[in-house]
Amino acid sequence: MRIKVNGMTCEHCVMAVRKALERTPGVERVVEVSLDRGEALVEGRPDPAAVVAAIEEEGYRAEVVEA
Repeated sequence: MRIKVNGMTCEHCVMAVRKALERTPGVERVVEVSLDRGEALVEGRPDPAAVVAAIEEEGYRAEVVEA
């Protein structure tokens, strides 16, 4: 799953998003959270709405662009 993440400005942001994704049910592995591209890649079968909610709870905007 590829998720567009808006609002990340530093490595602390990257770690916050990574930890939120790791706690999301259905996420088997966080492949990458890229500050440069403003996106995250995860493996597994999480509910897209749960992924977006987890990221938004950390204060960022998110949108699933590829499930």
